[in-house]
Amino acid sequence: MATIGDFDPLNSAVPATKIEITNISVEILVPLSYSKHPVMHPFMRTMFSMVISPCFVQDFLGQIFCTLGEIIGSSGGRLERMLSPQGRPAPATRAPAGIPGKKCGIIIFTAEELSNCRDIATMQFCANKLDKKDFFGKSDPFLVFYRSNEDGTFTICHKTEVIKNNLNPVWQSFTIPVRALCNVYFIDGNPSQPTSLHYMSPYQMNTYAMALKAVGEIIQDYDSDKLFPAYGFGAKLPPDGKISHAFPLNSNTENPNCEGIEGVLEAYFHTLRTVQLYGPTNFAPVINQVARCAADVTDGSQYFVLLMITDGVISDMAQTKEAVVNAASLPMSIIIVGVGPAEFDAMEELDGDEVRVSSRGRFAERDIVQFVPFRDYMDRSGNQILSMARLAKDVLAEIPDQLMSFMKSRGIEPRPPLPANTDPPSVSTTSGTPALAAKQSITHP
Repeated sequence: MATIGDFDPLNSAVPATKIEITNISVEILVPLSYSKHPVMHPFMRTMFSMVISPCFVQDFLGQIFCTLGEIIGSSGGRLERMLSPQGRPAPATRAPAGIPGKKCGIIIFTAEELSNCRDIATMQFCANKLDKKDFFGKSDPFLVFYRSNEDGTFTICHKTEVIKNNLNPVWQSFTIPVRALCNVYFIDGNPSQPTSLHYMSPYQMNTYAMALKAVGEIIQDYDSDKLFPAYGFGAKLPPDGKISHAFPLNSNTENPNCEGIEGVLEAYFHTLRTVQLYGPTNFAPVINQVARCAADVTDGSQYFVLLMITDGVISDMAQTKEAVVNAASLPMSIIIVGVGPAEFDAMEELDGDEVRVSSRGRFAERDIVQFVPFRDYMDRSGNQILSMARLAKDVLAEIPDQLMSFMKSRGIEPRPPLPANTDPPSVSTTSGTPALAAKQSITHP
């Protein structure tokens, strides 16, 4: 069972779109009546596992309204909200619905994405010569199984029956989904194995490398120094397995530059051997990283292009939409390439060809996102060069118009052409696991 502290390079843990809400806890600030047995609250839908538990049949604590997206989009998948005393009308048999003007308490939700693993496990346990714990008679043993969560906490996932007066119990066998025991994924697996999308074959490039090379080799022609800061997103980093969504592929936080696209590819393959790929798939940190760079140069002398390559469905859609809306006012474009068999329907929301991206009532100033699934460009005969050419043609097709739309919106006129003996326009690039962003110096259209 892996936790945040477990670090296993070469293996990866890829999230899916199923969500489990766990660890619902309430900090109570109002008087309660109690019962001698745990009671299931019909609205909280959670069990308090105390010997004497709060009985909510008599007292309505309060209510909150939130979306699932708010919970999973919160930092660490943890949402904390104040309970509101304004609730549903209380039946005659119940106490008044809340205490107007009073604080009713805090409720905390913790969400974790579930894998698509459908495996089940059947287990049976027994014990011998247990200690006698009861004052009168023998012990009444039972087992409780806990699953480790991503934040280091534990959640009960199964509890056996109680066997009365028995120091050598044999519990009944039980069947439980594997993902209920351990929400760790190895779908993308070891990059040294052919089943992984990151497979490091000695004979041909994987789809990540193909996308990087296809787009990067064109962009790098516009960069005078051929230095590309390259970043990854979604991995546990050595030595302690800390999860990061924006880390330099060359492991150098002071200077993340790689020399040319070949340098980016080299850093990418090195990273696969030193980190553990891990979900969730968060885009906003990398987008914001590049946006901060673009915000420093808005005079039209540079333009940034971010290429993000992913095999997972986006996990932080709300934050990513906000990041895109903010970036739309900057000299910046975003290309997202989806690799593998995942369903990328949600990604279309970010590609504003039909409907402009919006966040919190604000619409993006420009359409700056282009999303394509790489599988749509793969040559059926397996010709990688042809596949890469098709991809590059489509994903780069919108960049000139996006660049011009920014320049026109700011009233920036083309500069005179550089003299023949002057260095060509400069582009520097940022890349994730992998993602690629280009910064282009503009001298003429």
